[in-house]
Amino acid sequence: MTLSRLPVLTAAALACALTVTACGTRERPAEPASAGERGFLGGMFNRGSARTVDGSESGIGVNSLLWRASLEVLHFMPISETDPFGGVIITDWYAIPEAPSERFRATVYILDTRLRADALSVQLFKQVREGEGQWRDANVDTATRLQVENAILTRARQLRIQRIPG
Repeated sequence: MTLSRLPVLTAAALACALTVTACGTRERPAEPASAGERGFLGGMFNRGSARTVDGSESGIGVNSLLWRASLEVLHFMPISETDPFGGVIITDWYAIPEAPSERFRATVYILDTRLRADALSVQLFKQVREGEGQWRDANVDTATRLQVENAILTRARQLRIQRIPG
């Protein structure tokens, strides 16, 4: 394999990992029984919120389905910062095991309370390690960013369908 194809393969591997993760068949309980089962932060941001039919919440400024789907799709990347009121999720750097000389970071912006494609913006950042151990910024393929956005939107739609009583 030539070195010129390695970045393309790495981007494809990241996109594939994100897509498989988002479309996985992991079963999750509809509503946790206790605060300890609610995971990180114990679901404290959903208290007192009025939920609408499309899954939006009036208590916070972002769509809860997009928020949860973003966290699920990016679960393998370490989370650096979150702001559920402003709708921002920032991950720390993550290196794919198959290509440890490259690392990625993601920032997700949830821009609306409605479940819509234009309510989501994902920014991906990439760095490549040079010979002396220094990290250098590199370009991320636009298709990879779109694949991550689509994986989050697909997962959010799945979560919405799971909520529909039937």
